[in-house]
Amino acid sequence: MKTIIIPAIDLMDGKCVRLTQGDYGQKKEYSADPLDMARQYEDIGITRLHVVDLDGAKAKRPCNLAVLERIASGTGLDIEWGGGVKDAAALRSVLDAGAGRIICGSVAVDNREEFTSWLAEFGPSRIILGADVRDGKVATHGWLKDSGLSLADLMGWYVPCGLSQMICTDISKDGMLQGPDFDFYVGLKESWPSVDVTLSGGISCFADVVRAAELGLHSVIVGKAIYEGRITLKEMESWLLNA
Repeated sequence: MKTIIIPAIDLMDGKCVRLTQGDYGQKKEYSADPLDMARQYEDIGITRLHVVDLDGAKAKRPCNLAVLERIASGTGLDIEWGGGVKDAAALRSVLDAGAGRIICGSVAVDNREEFTSWLAEFGPSRIILGADVRDGKVATHGWLKDSGLSLADLMGWYVPCGLSQMICTDISKDGMLQGPDFDFYVGLKESWPSVDVTLSGGISCFADVVRAAELGLHSVIVGKAIYEGRITLKEMESWLLNA
């Protein structure tokens, strides 16, 4: 199977934005309507969408559920949602709004018992560990707080509990359009072969997607490179048609 391309939509105030290295002060707003963007992706054969509620990450509760409902009802995409899911009530509200998968970052660091119970209750097919890494340590709360924990710490806790999906974002590369640290992601794949690792951060052009596929990486998230025209819908469509 070819590497899965997962386009990203980051939301603030219901609009598509992109941050640089997770810095809320380095925000760029795009004119595209989130539902219109999602439909464009679906039209070329994309099946999975990565949606991040940046307001929710700061507010510690989902803030853009109305946008999620619009995308879920207006497309057939498999939506993975991150941002603001701190308790079971928030998790259920996101699932009820139409997400198929939930990305959990801060809660996995701060509340090991809660995250473990979610894996058991909702199943590893719906629960994704979101690990945002800066200088070897996992950052939480919208990348505003460094936890002091390493990725190995989290994997050591949750792989034995059935964890099967992880999105790992290299914060130093995110939004920089300079290319990912492929050696880092290959190392993750080799260290935890039972976990589907999604590369997030730094995809700068379609050659990066091709390289990820050559290295056998499961999936890649592509965000700013699409908005900035470095990766085109036509390139992605051609890739998908030949998958």
